[in-house]
Amino acid sequence: MRSRTRRPLLGADGRLFIVAADHPARGALGAGLRPAAMASRIGLLERLAVALDRPGVDGVLGTPDIIEDLAVLGALEGKVVLGSMNRGGLQGAAFELDDRFTAYDVPTMVRDGVDLAKLLIRVDLDDLGTASTLESAAAAVTAAAAARLPILLEPFMSGRQSGRLCNDLSTDAVIRSVAIASGLGASSAYTWLKLPVVEHMERVAEATTMPTLLLGGDPTTAPDETFASWQHALTLPGMRGLVVGRTLLYPADDDVVGAVDTAAGLVHARVTAQHGVHHH
Repeated sequence: MRSRTRRPLLGADGRLFIVAADHPARGALGAGLRPAAMASRIGLLERLAVALDRPGVDGVLGTPDIIEDLAVLGALEGKVVLGSMNRGGLQGAAFELDDRFTAYDVPTMVRDGVDLAKLLIRVDLDDLGTASTLESAAAAVTAAAAARLPILLEPFMSGRQSGRLCNDLSTDAVIRSVAIASGLGASSAYTWLKLPVVEHMERVAEATTMPTLLLGGDPTTAPDETFASWQHALTLPGMRGLVVGRTLLYPADDDVVGAVDTAAGLVHARVTAQHGVHHH
């Protein structure tokens, strides 16, 4: 990790396209209609290596186990590395909202040359577990800012429906989550946001002055619709790029290269290597 070639966080166009693979550490192995898509670690690493090799892919988001495997494979040379911090809120657990910080911490990320920290903040006003998560998240933001380590906050307003935790993807809920996340920590100087693409993204973009990356989520809509919604959202002020995992690593047709190249073209609005087509 420490001997790998690093690069500036942002390239010339000020945009970032990051492939996400921090789901397994939360016990979330499903993608689309495949409940165990990410169960094979070898398969996941192969797909990540393919994705990281494509032009326009700036880096990867993961927990230490995945990041270190990719480093050993030499797949992180000249890439941006995002370290995932809190994965203790296991998918489906009774304690899912008491989302403990069980992966990367700030001193290790600074030591190992991780470029950007990432944490998840699910706020359920009916669950007492939210309080300690908010406090821990604030401490992580404070520590990252003190270390001058950029930190990406992924907030949701969440609630239980028939026992299952669901994120509220209404525009108003996303805006409220942005307000809550933005105020965490003793400084916001290094804070970035990671937000879902929802209706009326213009209002979401107006809710923050922080640089924002858009998340892909679990693929449910048709790929064309998904790509179109990302394309529109990326035109809004403050929107700096995409962090996408399962939608690109496990597309319905299993064409990882095609999915990755399409998304890279949207973020960097330039040649998609696959077809040599210019997107303006």
